[in-house]
Amino acid sequence: MAGKGIRIERLRKRYGAGDTAVDALKDVNMQVAAGEVVGLIGPSGSGKSTLLKCLGAVIEPSAGRMVLGDEVIYDDGWKIGDLRTLRRDKIGFIFQAPYLIPFLDVVDNVALLPMLAGRSNTESRHLALELLEALGVAHRARGMPSQLSGGEQQRVSIARALVNRPPVILADEPTAPLDGERALGVIRILNHMARQYQTAIIVVTHDEKIIPTFKRIYHIRDGRTEEEVGQGVAFE
Repeated sequence: MAGKGIRIERLRKRYGAGDTAVDALKDVNMQVAAGEVVGLIGPSGSGKSTLLKCLGAVIEPSAGRMVLGDEVIYDDGWKIGDLRTLRRDKIGFIFQAPYLIPFLDVVDNVALLPMLAGRSNTESRHLALELLEALGVAHRARGMPSQLSGGEQQRVSIARALVNRPPVILADEPTAPLDGERALGVIRILNHMARQYQTAIIVVTHDEKIIPTFKRIYHIRDGRTEEEVGQGVAFE
């Protein structure tokens, strides 16, 4: 996976100091190739949320190394000066709730990120419409979020995560509110988009409906990761 995807080595995160210090992450090692979707699972309090925040450059790790694409972004300290730009351009986020902006129509919800990155309104809307078409919701482009079903809203949130072509997407419980068929539909879409755009996707989940679809799974327990070969059940 030379120069592609994301690699995390010996990542640690400590909160506090002295006798009250808590080691939320003790030794996290992960590698996700471009075009791959992996699962990240673990019990409450195991460090999943902290890891996701570190990977998303929301909080700073205490030690370790993170390589995103060809770029070292953290090596016992941030190697990137502008973390806001890093999050906007290099990391896509998909959440349990779509969090669409209610007063913008669908196409502008997706086009907003490339606009903020400096692309023209015309180009940004073209990119948004291209993704909405690929995700089967282009017919909703001029609709408002409140007019969409839950599944349609989640597809729009996937388009928004992909629109700047980030090398990595972090998906936090993206299927939790969905029934079995819709949940598998979301995972099918993520796998297709990962391959098409060569994006590395990490899916944090407790959803037993989708766990059998992963070819690789990382378990996190007490702040440490263990890799497992998944079932990789076909669902095409």
